Amino acid sequence: MKFAICNETFRNHDFAGTCAEATRHGYTGLEVAPFTLGKPETLTMAEAANYGRVIREHGLEVVGLHWLLAHTHGYHLTHPDGKIQSKTFDYARHLAEICSSMGGNIMVWGSPQQRTLEPDWSREEATKRFIDFFQRLSPHLAAADVTIAFEFLGPAETNFINTAAETIELLKIIDSPNVRLHLDVKAMAADDKPIPEIVRESLPWTAHFHANDPNLQGPGMGAVDFQPIADELIAGGYDKWVSVEVFDTEISPETLATESLTNLRKFFA
Repeated sequence: MKFAICNETFRNHDFAGTCAEATRHGYTGLEVAPFTLGKPETLTMAEAANYGRVIREHGLEVVGLHWLLAHTHGYHLTHPDGKIQSKTFDYARHLAEICSSMGGNIMVWGSPQQRTLEPDWSREEATKRFIDFFQRLSPHLAAADVTIAFEFLGPAETNFINTAAETIELLKIIDSPNVRLHLDVKAMAADDKPIPEIVRESLPWTAHFHANDPNLQGPGMGAVDFQPIADELIAGGYDKWVSVEVFDTEISPETLATESLTNLRKFFA
């Protein structure tokens, strides 16, 4: 199994320092939040390629991007305003080019605030906009050799797309090899269905996996029993990235990175 970590974990380092920390802890891949690269909207392909070079010079592989719309303004996936839709589409296409230039091929699309429906919006129409958005984006993703891994999130975070099953039904309609499913332990924990069962049913659609816990810390650092989850990934032949994504800023990056990888190595031994 390939283990990566998200770069914003090492919040007190510059980009090269972050790569060095990820390598020092034993990770082999780095997943990047665009907002950590300055202003992603104006990032050039040459600058993106240089970030990818720095990652590889530290012995890491570029996984891709996540937190795509974090720390941005004016973007929304399901908004009925055509100008906002167009702006979001152009930004998504730009991010795909950035991802490709860096040498990555996964973009995790979560961004709950930028897809949540307002009370007066039609859910049916929003769903049509969602499908149309990714069907139109798919040729650009294919050209960049990038896959969107769409992340369902619990109802505490968004009111639009809360389960793996719901996501898969939409992916069937979108019908693109470049738009697939993302599994996240914290998100799966919000479902009534047992997490190992979700993993087992969803693996044929899954392009990427985030290892964490509902307590916002790393895998094995909270109440969720990660071993049955790892067992399902192994049994299902999952051979893509297992990437550590943590949110608890009260715990040191050193502790989060070390304990997460120690636990993952144990679970996947």
